Amino acid sequence: MLINLATFCASAALLWFGANWIVASAALIARKFNVSELVIGLTIVALGTSAPEFLVTVNAALRGHNDISLSNVVGSNIFNLGFILGLMAMIKPLVSNRTIVYRDGLLLFLTTAGILLVSLTGELSRAFGGVLVAMLICYLLYLGIKRESPGELELEEIDGRKASWRDVLVLLAGFAAISAGGHLMVTAATSIAASLGVSSWVIGVTIVAAGTSLPELVTCLAASVKGKNEMLLGNLIGSDFFNFAGVLGVTCLLKPLTVSPEAGSGLIVLVGMVGLVLVLLRTGWRVSRLEGALLVGINLLRWINDFTA
Repeated sequence: MLINLATFCASAALLWFGANWIVASAALIARKFNVSELVIGLTIVALGTSAPEFLVTVNAALRGHNDISLSNVVGSNIFNLGFILGLMAMIKPLVSNRTIVYRDGLLLFLTTAGILLVSLTGELSRAFGGVLVAMLICYLLYLGIKRESPGELELEEIDGRKASWRDVLVLLAGFAAISAGGHLMVTAATSIAASLGVSSWVIGVTIVAAGTSLPELVTCLAASVKGKNEMLLGNLIGSDFFNFAGVLGVTCLLKPLTVSPEAGSGLIVLVGMVGLVLVLLRTGWRVSRLEGALLVGINLLRWINDFTA
């Protein structure tokens, strides 16, 4: 058990460092070839913060662990909107706006509800995966045309530097790190689930989801410190949409996912969580400290219920 826990912690560290290496090095390389800041944010940074979810989800699906594959995405999205968003609001109330609520938030809600409806068939097919990926492409094209970004990492820390051959090595090291981290996390999670006598779904929707959400947590903390509330909200909502449309979509294209009864109940919880967050963002156009505590409390209660059910 201790070895599995140590392996899980090591895998989380690999995912976190790997994602940071990918973001920093890829952004420098892209800038060298005069790629715009907007394109960097919509592609490279989005890939970097969602790479842990992607590698763990795909790795689990290809190895036949469908529950971990789907639960990682569902759990990560719930963790983002419950624990991370709630914690950030407790630190400093979050101010929202019509674009975040009616465009990005509503799109995430409709996407989540659509996945729930399709899951009732018992399978997320390749065709449905194609629909999700197409939605992501259309969303990115729209943002590109409007010259807007859903809000992601700032790249100030690398301003003034120029890409070199070392950045190519760092980029490759980043992908190697998240690949190894994804494989180790799935292996450790299945072993932990067996040791605790709980299902793979429970481990995936709680511990694995929290581990793969580290980049979002670090991003939001940095944005909160700098007072970038809009970036923080955009990062969480945009990341959740990217997890579903990109991560889950590509995974379904590679291998259709069978949906267990536990997965269906988890999706219902997520639809409710997204709806609640939209209501909180719309009422007074802000999320207060008390409302943030409510979101954190809901997330903790869900974890307790998952482990004791």
